[in-house]
Amino acid sequence: MCRHLGYVGPVTSVRDLLHFGSHSLVRQSWAPKEMRGGGTINADGFGAAWWSGGVLGRYRSVSPIWSDPTVEETLSHVHSGAVIAAVRSATEGMAVEIGACAPFVDDRFALSHNGVVVRWPAAVTSLAEGIPAVQLLTMPAPTDSALLWTLLRDRLETMSPESAVATVVHDVSFLAHGSKLNLLLGDGNEMWATAWGHSLYALVDESSALIASEPLDDSPGWEQIPDRALVCARPGHLIITPIQMGER
Repeated sequence: MCRHLGYVGPVTSVRDLLHFGSHSLVRQSWAPKEMRGGGTINADGFGAAWWSGGVLGRYRSVSPIWSDPTVEETLSHVHSGAVIAAVRSATEGMAVEIGACAPFVDDRFALSHNGVVVRWPAAVTSLAEGIPAVQLLTMPAPTDSALLWTLLRDRLETMSPESAVATVVHDVSFLAHGSKLNLLLGDGNEMWATAWGHSLYALVDESSALIASEPLDDSPGWEQIPDRALVCARPGHLIITPIQMGER
């Protein structure tokens, strides 16, 4: 499994955000508290995406976050008011390569997935059949997370972000019952996330919004997101909505 975080607020360096708090994302990479199965450390790569001047940038590595000098030497000089970042613990059988490291990005959105699609890939072949072949052939990696990103991008063409995220989680869970599908999507202004099988927390005030797999510090404002819920967050705005399961 993985750990991830999303941030919208005052401009900060990406490096400082990765190290923010006594239980920072960097610390969670080697000392997570709420993995709920699927590994004990997150050493199979990491990545960060940020928005600056309307342009989406990204850095990824297959190295553990604690050993990559880029965090200190380069990301300390990258400043942004919106970041999506993740550390990875690869599911057994999944590729350990840079293309498999979140965040996945296009010109507007960045996505991280914490979890696993069970009975991959057979359980979700019917969903893949509805995706244009060129999108499947250009998936960033042969992994469940990359397929989730591909499904989501296809739906974002006709749906709002919250609807796209919720329906992807609903449809994948319907076919692959027992999957863990914590998604975190951002566009530089707002974030949409799901709690589905893994822990998720939010800390939102009038100036900033943080979403993270585990609280980054001991601040009393962290709110635990109930399982099977969709979160929409930006500074001064937090909405938590149950994801209803039904027939496809």
